[in-house]
Formats: sequence, C-alpha cells, structure tokens
Amino acid sequence: MNLTLIQTDTVWKNIDKNLEILTKKLNDISDDTDIIVLPELFSTGFTMEGENIAELMDGKSVLWMKKISKKNDCLVIGSLVINDNENIYNRLITTFPNGDIKYYDKRHLFSFAGEDKVFSSGKTKLVFEYKGFKICPLICYDLRFPVWARNTEEIDILIYVANWPVARIRSWDILLKARAIENLCYSIGVNRVGVDNNDFIYNGHSAVYDALGYSLLDFEESKEGVKSITLDKEYIIKTRNKFGFLEDQDSFEIK
Repeated sequence: MNLTLIQTDTVWKNIDKNLEILTKKLNDISDDTDIIVLPELFSTGFTMEGENIAELMDGKSVLWMKKISKKNDCLVIGSLVINDNENIYNRLITTFPNGDIKYYDKRHLFSFAGEDKVFSSGKTKLVFEYKGFKICPLICYDLRFPVWARNTEEIDILIYVANWPVARIRSWDILLKARAIENLCYSIGVNRVGVDNNDFIYNGHSAVYDALGYSLLDFEESKEGVKSITLDKEYIIKTRNKFGFLEDQDSFEIK
C-alpha cells in the first residue's frame, strides 16, 4: 500500500486558492499512489465560522477530491466544513476512484477553541477496507482519546488529519506514537504548517509510525512537503502473531 502525505500551509477561508495550490502540489506525485492524505479542514483552515463557509456534499471541495481520486486512481482523505441537513460538521471525506464516498464526522470537538459551539459531533467510527488493509481515519483532537481508536476491528492503519498547533506539538508526537503501539497498527498523522488568522502557529510534524512505535517517515519542521511511503500488511500480521497483545485487551462498550 503506497500512501502520499501532504504537509501544507492553508490560505485562510479561501477555498478556491487552497484547491488551486493543492492541485499544483499533487501534479508531482507518483502515479502508483494508493492514498493521498490531506490535513484537517484543508480548504479553509480551522475556522469557527462554520455556518458562513460550510459546503455541501456536492460542493466544489468534494467534487475536487473526487476528480483527484479518479485522475490518480487512488483514495483522497481530508476533512472539510460541511453543512448536512442544517447541521455543521468537521467531516472527514474519503473519495474513491469509482466515485464512491465514505465519511466520518469528528466525534471529539475541541471545546477549548469553541468547536463544540459551532459543529455537531459525530457518533460513528468509520472503518473500511481498501486493497487488503483495514483503515480508520480520524480527526485531530480524536488523537487524545485512545478508547475511540481502540483496535477491536483488526485495523491496520490509523490516519489522523490535523490542525495541531506548535504550542502542544509534543503531545501530538507522543500520542501518535502511542496509538501505533497500543493498537499494533500503523499510525499516520498529517498536520498543517504556517500561521492562521488567529495567529496560531503550526509546524507540521506529520509522521508515520509502525506497530512497535518506530518512526518510518517524518517531515522537515515548519516546511511544506509531499512525501510517500509503502506500508506492508505482512509486517502487521507477523507483529500481531508474534506478540498477541490485542488478544489481552479488556472488553467494554462505548456509549
């Protein structure tokens, strides 16, 4: 499985400009990429003016994602501000080459920034299979809640898209690695860089960790970049067969 991670700056609330910039970046990626991962709210930045900038599921950003998926014969994953039946969501969209769409609405809203006052919370975790890998995509603040990412579905890849500021980047680094170790899976984080209109600074630290917490890929701090990596399903199988940690986990239900 080949993944391409896009660590990029975001133009504040300028959907057209952000899509233009990303289109140029994606022109340079390899033809054999299976999944392209973009940061959280990649077309707007982390704005709390959701009602004023929200798009519909047939809006230009989703249509752009579908176009990129078809052109590159790959999945495209990233989150958008979406208006669905008069509710505003921080919605992670996954587009498929055949035009299909799967989505996940951010469950853990960042109350520290008032996200819970603007957005509606999601209730259902998304897990899907693609090219032999079980994938669970999540959003930013979800990273702080290990129960929500708990691997009871034989997940092979956790993907976190984020706008995670430099002030708390140490937590991002540690928790992203922890999610890999405790779930015996690949843990991938794609974060933005730059400064937004609230003067929050982002320095990236996008990364890939294997099931034992070893770093497989990282980015130059505070720099935009496009990097690809190949993940191995056999490695996941062998690691789980050797250690079997997931078989010893506690049983409970999330409500």
